[in-house]
Order: sequence, then C-alpha cells, then structure tokens
Amino acid sequence: MRRIKCIIAYDGTNFAGYQIQQNKRTVQGELERALAIIHKGEAVRVYASGRTDATVHAYGQVIHFDSPLTIPEERWAKALNALLPDDIVVKEAAEVSPSFHARFSAKAKEYRYRVRTAQEPDVFLRNYVYHYPYSLNHEAIQKALTFLIGTHDFTSFCSAKTDVEDKVRTIYEANMIVEKDEVVFQLIGNGFLYNMVRIIVGTMLEVGIGKIKAEDIPHILEKKDRSLAGKTAPGHGLYLWKVYYDN
Repeated sequence: MRRIKCIIAYDGTNFAGYQIQQNKRTVQGELERALAIIHKGEAVRVYASGRTDATVHAYGQVIHFDSPLTIPEERWAKALNALLPDDIVVKEAAEVSPSFHARFSAKAKEYRYRVRTAQEPDVFLRNYVYHYPYSLNHEAIQKALTFLIGTHDFTSFCSAKTDVEDKVRTIYEANMIVEKDEVVFQLIGNGFLYNMVRIIVGTMLEVGIGKIKAEDIPHILEKKDRSLAGKTAPGHGLYLWKVYYDN
C-alpha cells in the first residue's frame, strides 16, 4: 500500500461540511466517491487534518489515503480532479511515508476570516465574505489580538457543544490585515476548538465597535465563560488556509 498526501481547496457553500454525513453532500463524501471509481468500486477511506463546518471554505486542507495502485504520484491530482465536482480541487499530490497522518502529524494550522465593512453588500462575495457594515477601531482590535497570543485555556472562545475536555491551545500569531473595504483575520495555532476562530472573530468585531474593550480579553480568557465573549461569526467568511508539518 502507498500513502498519498493531497492538498485540496474547496468552496464550502454547497457542502454540509467536510465530514461524511448520511444523506448530505460533504467534501469527504465526494473525495471517497471519486476514489472508489478509480479503485474499481473498492472503498477508500480519506483522512483529513480536521473537519470544517457547513459553508466553511478551504484553501489548503490536507488529506491522505492509502492505495495499492501504481499510479505515479504526479498523476493523482489529475486523476482525482477529472472525477471531482467543480467546487473541490486537488492542488498537489505526493507519496509520503506510511507514518504520515494528515491529522496527527500536523504541527499547526492557519485560518483566515474575511470581513467586508463597506455599507453596501457585494452580491458576488456574499458566500465568501462576512458583510459587517460598521466602522471598526483597528487599533483596538490589534491590541485585543495580542492578548490571545500564547498558551491559554480557550473555554470562553469555544462552542458549549464541544465534547473536548482539554481546552488549552497555543496561538502563535494573531493578525488583522486591512485591505480597502475588507478586513482579514489571520490566526495560526497548534490547534483550534469547535467554533474557536469564529468566536474570536465575533469578539474582535465587538471590540472594533466598542461593545467589548481590548483590555477585557485577559479577563474573558480567565473566567472560562462562553457568555462573556462575542457572537459566533458565520461560517462563510472562514477559510482553512494552511496546515503546517515538520517538513
């Protein structure tokens, strides 16, 4: 068996999320359907660096699967793209060590979240950028983001629905990039809890309009209380941008 690693991008608009769900269209479901065709009907399990929710996009999701086929590594992307729908693209494919695992070998992930602050919505961006038509205090947001960097218990910034007990995570970078009418939040960390990025973004937007003070962030972290943080930003502005490995 050969282990194949792929970097994929997908438009999450018309997916119920990454992970397979019965009677719903998912990214994993489409990938495994294509692989089954290539393998003459044999089921092939795909493993990803992590799940994404409905409407969430990916620019650099990483997956792996095992195959007995002798297809050259450089031809896997072309073979899969010929069978995948237009909203999934395999950007790269390569054979890797059998010890590699898309999820467990990952050292860090980068997410980006796009927000449009212009007064009028852009009909062509409605599925890809969160329209938030308010003037933002960029200096306050930048200050608030610095309090997130480091190792913290992020209970206040994760969904109450999560079943993960250990909520300690490390954020390596937390930035805000301003591009005309668009603000892009960039977060790099060793792992993220359920809805963590979207709650951080929702909180930063409330800092930006003065509803929450930048200086309140350490207190919100310390109290481990979801109700103290901001609203959860919608999924369609979120992108799994890159997954980092040792190499």
